Amino acid sequence: MKWLEHFQTVRHHRALVRAYCFRVGLYWQGLVHDLSKYSPTEFFVGAKYFQGNRSPNNAEREAKGYSASWLHHKGRNKHHFEYWIDYDFKDGKVLGGMEMPVRYVVEMFMDRIAACRVYQKEAYTQASAWEYHKKSRHYHVIHPKSMAILEELLQLLAQKGEAIAFARAEQLLREDRKKRRKESC
Repeated sequence: MKWLEHFQTVRHHRALVRAYCFRVGLYWQGLVHDLSKYSPTEFFVGAKYFQGNRSPNNAEREAKGYSASWLHHKGRNKHHFEYWIDYDFKDGKVLGGMEMPVRYVVEMFMDRIAACRVYQKEAYTQASAWEYHKKSRHYHVIHPKSMAILEELLQLLAQKGEAIAFARAEQLLREDRKKRRKESC
């Protein structure tokens, strides 16, 4: 019953992200996080390729050469830096990472923690999300400011723990709200 295991994994992941988002005041994002995983495009693929220790999207990608589920997912969920890739003709580039709103960078941070907890189970440590990130950070197409925030939070988590990292996330969100209010006046 791979579909049931996949459903339970998605439910557990969403519950963790929701709890983390609530801790820093991202209530709406916590409630709606990854709802697209229940869509037929994502859910049926997730159930088919479910393994329990990594994303089914990676297995689909290995089997087909691409992941239709991932393409659907990242195009609907703003907490993925891939959502923010657009044409960027500066410096001779064609595609580039656009600066992400801080609230989505913080949600991405929470998503990384939850994914590591779900897939690594008992092997999870507070350094897990940073260690996972380090493996692929050099080829991500992400805006430098968004990357700096994500890496600051991941490193704080790895070195000082959840309480300090989440307090910093809250501070960043407060500063961003204040900045946006000032700009709208």
